[in-house]
Amino acid sequence: MKLLLIILLLTPNIILGEYQNTNGKALKKPFSDMVKWIRMENETVVSSIDVSAQWKDINLTTDNNYVIWIGHSTFLIKTNGITILTDPVFSDRASPFKNIGPQRLIPPAINLQDLPKIDFVTVSHNHYDHLDISSIKEISKLNPEITILIPAGDLKLFNRKGIKNAYEFEWWQSYSSKDVTFTFTPVQHWSKRGLFDRNKSLWGGWYIKHKDYSLYHAGDTGYSKDFIETKNRLGSPKYAFIPIGAYDPEWFMSESHVNPEDAVQIMIDLEAEHSFGMHWGTFKLTDEDTLEPPIRLNEAVKASNIKSFKSLIPGEVINLN
Repeated sequence: MKLLLIILLLTPNIILGEYQNTNGKALKKPFSDMVKWIRMENETVVSSIDVSAQWKDINLTTDNNYVIWIGHSTFLIKTNGITILTDPVFSDRASPFKNIGPQRLIPPAINLQDLPKIDFVTVSHNHYDHLDISSIKEISKLNPEITILIPAGDLKLFNRKGIKNAYEFEWWQSYSSKDVTFTFTPVQHWSKRGLFDRNKSLWGGWYIKHKDYSLYHAGDTGYSKDFIETKNRLGSPKYAFIPIGAYDPEWFMSESHVNPEDAVQIMIDLEAEHSFGMHWGTFKLTDEDTLEPPIRLNEAVKASNIKSFKSLIPGEVINLN
C-alpha cells in the first residue's frame, strides 16, 4: 500500500481549478516527507478481524431500521423502509491495478449478490478504497432505479462507465426524495484517482435526515472544525459513522486521517448520540497494527465523558431504535 500511496501522491498536480479544504488549503505532501516514510522500518502486526454472520438472522428486505458494517467505509443502512449503501467497495483490491495495491484482509461481510434492493448509494470521495467503480456498476445493474450521490467532479467517471442516475454535489448541497434528505458536508481530505486529477473532484461526508432521526457518515477525514459547522447547520445526528484507522505515522497522516482520539472529538463536536468506528481492519493502508484502532478507541472513550462509541464487527446487526 505504501508504494501505491507514493505513486498517487508524487504524480503531477494540476493547480488550476483544484478543490481546497475549508481552511483554504489543498493537502500536498513534500517529497522529503514521502522519502522519510519510505525509509521507515516498521514491524506492523497484520491480523484478520472477526466477521459475523448475524445478518443472516434477519430478513434484509422485510426487516427495518438496522445498520450492518460490511467493511471499511461500507455500511448497509435500512431506515424507514429506505435502503442506503455507503462507499460500496466489494472488490478484492482497493487499487487501479489488478495485481498490486491493498488487498482485503477480510471478505465483505455480505456478498454483493446477497444485498437487498438498494435505493441510494452515497460516495464520499474518489480514492479507490471508497469509490469502487466496478462494484457500483454491478449494484446499478441489479438496481436500475437506484440513485447515486457523488462529489462534484466525479460524474465523468460514471458517464464513461455507463452508470446512470448519478448526481454530483458541492458542499452543503442536498438531495431530497422518499422522505429523506441527503446533504454533502465538508471534511478535511483530498482526492486523486489518476495521474493528473489531484483535487479535481471534491470530498466530504453525508448527513442523512428523515423525520425520526439523522445519520452522519464522515467518509475519510483529518480532524477539523468542519464537524462543529455541520452540527450548527444541520443539527446533531443520532447516529454517526466515523473513521478510526489509517493514521500511522501520524506526523504524515494526521492532516487527512483521524486517529481514535480525534474520532472521539468528532463525536463530541457533532454531539452525536451514538457513534460507530469504521475505516479499519479491512485493508492495510498505513503502518499501525490492524487491531490497534479499536483498542485506542476504547481507551479514548474511557478517558472522555462520552459513552456510546464502539467499533463494530463486520456483519453485526445494529438496531436503529
